[in-house]
Amino acid sequence: MDAVTLSRLQFALTVAFHYIFVPLSIGLGAIMVIVEAMYLKTRLKVYENMARFWTRIFAVTFAMGVASGIVMEFQFGTNWATYSRFVGDVFGSALAAEGIFAFFLESGFLAVLVFGWDRVSPRVHFFATLMVCLGSIFSAVWIIVANSWQQTPAGFHIVEHMGEQRAEITNFWEVVFNPSSVNRLTHTVIGAFLLGAFFVMSVCAYYILKNRHVDGAKRSFTIALVFATVMAIAQLLTGHSSARQVAFTQPAKLAAFEGLFKTPEGGAPLYLFGHPDSVREEVRFGVQIPKALSILVHGDPNKPVTGLDKFKPEDRPPVAITFHSYHIMVGLGMLFIAVTLYASFLRWRGTLFEKRWLMWFFVFAVALPYIANQLGWIAAEVGRQPWVVYGLLRTADAVSKSVSASEVAASIVMFSVIYILLFIIWIYVMNDKIQHGPDEVPEAPEKTEVKELLGTAAEIKSPASLENA
Repeated sequence: MDAVTLSRLQFALTVAFHYIFVPLSIGLGAIMVIVEAMYLKTRLKVYENMARFWTRIFAVTFAMGVASGIVMEFQFGTNWATYSRFVGDVFGSALAAEGIFAFFLESGFLAVLVFGWDRVSPRVHFFATLMVCLGSIFSAVWIIVANSWQQTPAGFHIVEHMGEQRAEITNFWEVVFNPSSVNRLTHTVIGAFLLGAFFVMSVCAYYILKNRHVDGAKRSFTIALVFATVMAIAQLLTGHSSARQVAFTQPAKLAAFEGLFKTPEGGAPLYLFGHPDSVREEVRFGVQIPKALSILVHGDPNKPVTGLDKFKPEDRPPVAITFHSYHIMVGLGMLFIAVTLYASFLRWRGTLFEKRWLMWFFVFAVALPYIANQLGWIAAEVGRQPWVVYGLLRTADAVSKSVSASEVAASIVMFSVIYILLFIIWIYVMNDKIQHGPDEVPEAPEKTEVKELLGTAAEIKSPASLENA
């Protein structure tokens, strides 16, 4: 393989590994906020126990996310030097904003979140939890803004410096609110929320099946289920909005999503499944809904959608990977809606936790949002090829000229070994914490009970009560 292909594989490897931890941190952060809010509202010890437990899980995942993310930034300067010079002004601004708005919140309140349970009041601790949760979301905001600018560049002009072209910001807010940033942000963050909710349901379903920590597990499961149900439905809406935006700003990507090789004269079909054959330029074994794609994109069954034939062969993205990643992601999204609505119905009837087969499903279902998140990222990134910055800089032109293929291959081997070790450690630590479970702290006596005891004691001591006895 050449240096370009190996550099792309290395970047895919590091991002995919990093993306194991980031969405889980964001999703768990949101669940922690809800569980701790329930503790503040009810003062039931069981909510505090579960909040402390999810905080320990969050801390381990957060640490792994930070460690695995550092490697990616090094790659920009090593394997992608031409790219770094071209987008340095834009990317530098986004990363600086992440440091100011996100990392400050996370680093400032993380210690209080993890170690402050018995040192600050419950309200102060809840504030720290909320700030860490917001910090993780803000971090995602700026990374997605930077990535979205590569998909739909805006608010810049091209200047030449020392014989090389680079993008300079002319309007910061146009960069932030480029045509795809809001749609991609909402879709990505909701995907992270879904992963966090399914992770919580997985652990809780395991406890329920093993008859351990049952009260806390049922309460956490219910919170995560309601959250997941709302997010699954919201994800359908953001997915539709994002796909429509792609149709207008990156039509070649949408054509690859849908396997639309030729622009139809009338309405375009929507393929439910099939296999795109780029040689024959057709979808084999495909099952389609006639004119459905035109309805979803234009709201008009007879309005054509741009196909791949409108682009030069060298400007078309790889179709098969994009098509299958996109369709599996959409299929999983529909499954999330169906299963969460069904489980919510059973919870409303009070029979959910008696369905052992469904509990076992939720134990293993945590893998599904992981797959959906990874495939969504693959569809988005492969779909914009051959451009690293859409319409401006090709991926093949962005790689460092001074790094050889053998050097990149050696670093891939090194990263793979390190990542395997880190992943084994993460699984071991997470399993240890889940097997240990939340610490069961008994409920403190209620003040009213103390008053009643004192009152009863006073009555017993009074002469009148003794005479009556």
